Amino acid sequence: MPLNRRRFVVLSGFALGTATLGAACSQSISQSIAQLADSSSGQTTPSSAPSSSAPSSSASSPSPNAPTAALPEPGTPIPGTPIAPANLYAPPRGDIRLAVISDFNSEYGSTDYRPEVISGIRLLPGWQPDLVLCGGDMVAGQSISLSTAEVKAMWNAFDAKILTPIRDANLPFALTIGNHDASSFQQGGEFIYVIDRQETSQYWAGHQTDTDLNFVDATGFPYYYSFTHKDIFYLTWDASSANVPPEQVAWAERALSSPQAQNAKLRMVMGHLPMYAVSQRRDRPGEYLNQADELRQLLERYNVHTYISGHHHAYFPGKVGNLNTLHLGALGSGPRSLLSTNNAPFQTLTIMDVFVDTASTVYTTYNMNTMEVVDLQSLPRQIVGPNGRELRQDVTLADLTPAEKAQPYIPSET
Repeated sequence: MPLNRRRFVVLSGFALGTATLGAACSQSISQSIAQLADSSSGQTTPSSAPSSSAPSSSASSPSPNAPTAALPEPGTPIPGTPIAPANLYAPPRGDIRLAVISDFNSEYGSTDYRPEVISGIRLLPGWQPDLVLCGGDMVAGQSISLSTAEVKAMWNAFDAKILTPIRDANLPFALTIGNHDASSFQQGGEFIYVIDRQETSQYWAGHQTDTDLNFVDATGFPYYYSFTHKDIFYLTWDASSANVPPEQVAWAERALSSPQAQNAKLRMVMGHLPMYAVSQRRDRPGEYLNQADELRQLLERYNVHTYISGHHHAYFPGKVGNLNTLHLGALGSGPRSLLSTNNAPFQTLTIMDVFVDTASTVYTTYNMNTMEVVDLQSLPRQIVGPNGRELRQDVTLADLTPAEKAQPYIPSET
């Protein structure tokens, strides 16, 4: 949402074949999304995609004297097992599975959510994720005309329709604050959206334990904090406006250099605004982070694997320098097209499978309008924006043609 108001599978750095996934994972569009959610929540189905869609593996016969591997506890998902709600493409599970959603608010002050949001939340248990990550904009604030009662009502609706189903499914929930939740934009050293900040702080003060997170530092929760989950260290900062406060940048450096972070197998950072612009009418100043290169270099210095963001309402798995970027599409209102493309926008939900030993990730992103998997090849090989170039994660600079290397930035608004 503006700041001034208010079929794809990719292995990190390697694309998996998906040309035939549409037939494998599609269902009749005439079947309502709500009916699908009601009938399949919590169910799993084996993958119907061709074997070329999954990483191949081979193993020699074990020695008779080899130690026997410990069996997982009953009900523990086994890596490599295809898991998804019924009638959807089921990606093979990684060592860790994350369900990643963002931007599911509607018009200002709304206490309702689009059918794709309700469906996505109901379907979450069917993928059996270890953790749900939210890229922000959970409610529809950022309007000075909204009263305290109206903002409180939005958070109550979020609690009933979003957080309670997630909590009832025993899924840990991590969030970053979006501009429509509680924008950090200030004038004269004061927050513009004071009611948003107050009500957001009050709501999450009463629901911090509902996240079921293993906090390392929750001093600034819900605006900035860190936690560990399994073998990953997570950090979220307040990117609800274009400036991450300098004191938070210093805090982030201390956190990322800490033993808890550096001893983890992977590190991930989450903030609502992206570092680099990727979507149409989001490529003007204020819609992406200031000092993007400096922030990226900070994350690279501490070997952060992925920066996860929302706000641009367009799905793109990118890479800048040594940092992977996951731009989340909107699950709710206002999906957008990527820069320099003519493709129609659509709502998305992403499943991220993490393979710890190889420090790699596989994204399976569903078009929530059709329930098909987004095809990697339907996304541009690169996006050239006002403050930098992002390559698709399976593309390197050496892969670009001379014409692509010379591609200029073309503003989406003139």
